[in-house]
Amino acid sequence: MATERLYGRNAVLESLRAGRRRPRRLLLADGLQPDERIDEISGRAGSLGLSVERLSRAALDDLAPSGHQGVVLETSGYPYAREVPEGAPGPESILLALDELEDPRNVGSLLRTAEAAGVDGVVLPERRSVAITPAVVNASSGAVEHLLVTRETNLARWLSRASELGYWIVGLDGGAESQNLFDADMPLPAVVVVGSEGRGLRRLTRERCDLLVRIPMYGKIESLNAAAAGSIALYQLREYGS
Repeated sequence: MATERLYGRNAVLESLRAGRRRPRRLLLADGLQPDERIDEISGRAGSLGLSVERLSRAALDDLAPSGHQGVVLETSGYPYAREVPEGAPGPESILLALDELEDPRNVGSLLRTAEAAGVDGVVLPERRSVAITPAVVNASSGAVEHLLVTRETNLARWLSRASELGYWIVGLDGGAESQNLFDADMPLPAVVVVGSEGRGLRRLTRERCDLLVRIPMYGKIESLNAAAAGSIALYQLREYGS
């Protein structure tokens, strides 16, 4: 089984809290100053019987990116869900589908919001899309460790299945035919579909949407990045969906 190295205090702590992976070894930097997170990480590692090793900062730098904050967890790969959704939706259910997003920081930031907004599951395409890598876990501050995420070979086909189960398909799209997000009647249960950085939604994805919405821009720039736009849409739907 492949081994991944999660890095950063929040990413490591949330992975241990979630308990969905099989951790193997905890690596801590020499001279690391204790705090509440470090104490909890060490306590959870001890309760699991993990090997805990102290390494120099230079040695940790060789194993993980510079954002490791003195903490690295060697563990099993991300536990993808076999299927999302697992059945008919609840009346307030929200799913998130990402249409070929490739920036790990964008994806991680959006998944952090998704977890905070109570999203029930996330769908990623298997091709031309970032996977749940340690970089994504770090960018999400570990939030993705608590989410159900699945990968689909054909997103348009999956959207059709979700629609048959009773979900409304709501796509973020900046086109002229899209409604203002804040004026639109936001239906629940729903799948929020966020397009890739630059290209937006693909044609087949857009055609599966029951509703297209855009975020109005009042400044000089033309658009928000995918993480910011998707976060706004998720909370608008969570607060005002019906």
